[in-house]
Amino acid sequence: MSLFSSTSLSRRTLLRGAAATGFAAFLHPYSLRAAEGTAHLRLMETTDLHVHVFPYDYYADKPVDTAGLARTASLIRAIRNEATNSVLVDNGDFLQGNPLGDYIAYERGMKDGDLHPVIKGMNVLGFDAGTLGNHEFNYGLEFMSKVLAGANFPVVCANLAKGDLAANARDDSLFLKPYVIVEKTIQDGAGKSYPIKIGFIGFVPPQIMNWDRGHLEGKVNTRDIVAAAKAFVPEMREQGCDLVVALSHSGIDGSTYAEGMENASLHLAAVDGIDAVFTGHQHLVFPGPDFKDVPEVDIEKGTLFGKPAAMGGFWGSHLGVIDLMLEREGNGWKIAGFTTEARPIYEKEGRTVTPLVESQQDVLDAVKEDHEATLAYVRRPVGKTSAPLYSYFALVADDPSVQIVSKAQTWYMAQMMKGTEWEGLPILSAAAPFKAGGRGGPSYYTDVPAGDVAIKNVSDLYLYPNTVRAVAITGATVKEWLERSAGIFLQVEPGKADQPLINPEFPSYNFDVIDGVTYQIDLSQPSKYGPKGELINEGASRIVDLKYDGKPIDPDAKFVVATNNYRAGGGGNFPGINDSVIVFVGPDTNRDVLVRYIVEQGTVNPSADGNWTFKPMDGTTVLFDTGPGGKDYAAAVKGVKIEPAGDGADGFARYRIAL
Repeated sequence: MSLFSSTSLSRRTLLRGAAATGFAAFLHPYSLRAAEGTAHLRLMETTDLHVHVFPYDYYADKPVDTAGLARTASLIRAIRNEATNSVLVDNGDFLQGNPLGDYIAYERGMKDGDLHPVIKGMNVLGFDAGTLGNHEFNYGLEFMSKVLAGANFPVVCANLAKGDLAANARDDSLFLKPYVIVEKTIQDGAGKSYPIKIGFIGFVPPQIMNWDRGHLEGKVNTRDIVAAAKAFVPEMREQGCDLVVALSHSGIDGSTYAEGMENASLHLAAVDGIDAVFTGHQHLVFPGPDFKDVPEVDIEKGTLFGKPAAMGGFWGSHLGVIDLMLEREGNGWKIAGFTTEARPIYEKEGRTVTPLVESQQDVLDAVKEDHEATLAYVRRPVGKTSAPLYSYFALVADDPSVQIVSKAQTWYMAQMMKGTEWEGLPILSAAAPFKAGGRGGPSYYTDVPAGDVAIKNVSDLYLYPNTVRAVAITGATVKEWLERSAGIFLQVEPGKADQPLINPEFPSYNFDVIDGVTYQIDLSQPSKYGPKGELINEGASRIVDLKYDGKPIDPDAKFVVATNNYRAGGGGNFPGINDSVIVFVGPDTNRDVLVRYIVEQGTVNPSADGNWTFKPMDGTTVLFDTGPGGKDYAAAVKGVKIEPAGDGADGFARYRIAL
C-alpha cells in the first residue's frame, strides 16, 4: 500500500502542478527519514506499452488521456524528483499492439541501424533494463532483434533458448542474457555515496511457442519461468547482487504451481533470493482489488508471498512503483522496509476522464515523424461498406463487425483448400469480437459508418496481427467449441426479470461465433466450461438446434474451420482445438486477409445474418452493458429485442433484452 493512499487528492494536485512547473519535488517519506547508513531506492516499471507512445487512439483517430508513454514520462520524472535514488525498467510487450507498430513492421520495415519509435521514446527516458513480452515475437525474431539493437538499455530473458533446451537451465544457449547486474551509486540519508549492485532477471510466458509458432518453431524454445529463476538467481547472488528484481512478463495466478504456467509471477516471488517482482501481461493493476482473495497475495501491502510487487496497468496507464528503504549490512545492503503502488496517469468518474499529467514534449518530439506517417497510413481507404460496422452488441447477437471477419476468412480459406485433400469439405469460420468494452472502457468498440473503409478501420475490426489457420474437426467438436464460447453468459432463471447476462471474468476474445452453421444458446442451462476453459458441468448443454445446411449437424461429419494461430494453437483452452487438428498454416495475417477481401469486393455488405440467437424464454429479461454509442444501432439488431435500461457502471449504457 502506498504511503500516499490516504492523501491521494493532494498527491494528484501536486502531480498536476509538477507537470506544469517542471516537477516541483516533494520527497517520499523514505527519503526524508533516511539517515546515515540507510537509503531510499525507488524502482519504477512500465509494462504492456504496446507501442503507445503518443496519447493517441489510432483506431478512433483522436487524442486520448488514458494512454501513452509520453504521459507516463511525466510520472517517471516526477517520481525521480521525489526520491534520492531511482531506477527505471520495462516489463515487456512494447513492440506490438497498435497501428504505429504495424506501420513500422509491415510498411516501413526495419533496416540495420534503424530506431523503432517505441525505442526512441524509451531511450529519451533513460531505462536501466527491460525484458521481453509475448508480443515482442509477433513480427518475427529478425525484426525483434533489429529493434532491440537500438535500445540504450539491456534487455534480458532467462527462459528463452536458441534451438533445443539443454539438460539444465544454466546450459541453455540463451537468445538474450538471462540477467543484467546494474552497478549504481546511491546516497544515504547523510549524503554519503555507496555502490550497489542491482540484478534484473527477465521472463516471458512459455506459451509464445504456441502463440507464435510460425516465427519460433525450430529456432527457439522456452523453459518454465520458475525453473529458470531457480537456476539463475543463485548465480546472481554469487556474483554479488545486493538486490535481485524479477522482470516477469507474466501475471498473477493463485492456482497451484504447475510447470509451464502462463501467469507464474506469484510462484516466482516464492523463489529464494528474489527481493522484488515487477509483473504484467494481464493488463491489470497491482496493488489493487483485481487480485482480491488470491492466496499469498496482499492487495493492501502490495506483496506476493510477502515480497514487494507491482503491475503498472497497460498502454502507459500506470507506473508500477516499489519503494525500498535500504540498510547497510557490511559492504552491502538489505531491505529494511518497502511500499508499493501503481500510480495512474488519469482518474475516472463515470464517463469523465481527468488527466493527472501532461505529455513530455521531448518524448513526443522523438516519435513525431513516425506518428505522422502512421496517421497517413491508417487513413488510407481500401474500399467501401454499404452498412455500418459496429460491435456494441457483439456479445448478445450476431454482429456485423464479427460477420465481416468471418466472411473474409471463409473467402480466403475456400481458395487455400483448392487442390488439397480437404477440398470439398464444408468451410466454417470462427471469429470473436475484440473491441467489446470490458476493461477497455465504454468507448472501446468498433464503430465504422457506411462509406469508405480505411486501414485504420480494418485494424479496428481485427486488433491483432494473428495469422490465418484452419482446423479439420467433427461436428461434435464444433458443438464443444460453441459450448466453450457460451461460457461468457451467466445462467438465467426462466420467468425472472432483469438478470445480469455477461460473466465479467470471461474475455470477449474467447467468445467465438462460428459462421456457416445456425444455433441457439439456452441460457437456462449452466455453462459446461468455466472462464478459463475448465470443465465445470460435464453434462451441461447450452447449444441447441445446431444445424448445418438447414439440417441437424452430424456429430461425425468433418468440417474445415478458418480461425487464427492463437486459437488453433490451443489459445483459450478450447476442447479438441490444438496442433493435432491444424490442416492449414497461412502466411497471411487475418487482418491482411480482411483488407484483401474488402479490396476484392470493392463494396462489402457486412450485415449480420442472424445465424445464432438465444433460445426464447417467456417472461424473462436480462441486462447487458455496452458503450453509449450503441443507441444509434440498437433498433437494427437482428434476432433479439433490445431496449434502453438506464446507465451502467463506469460510463457504460445499460440495455434490457427480452428473451
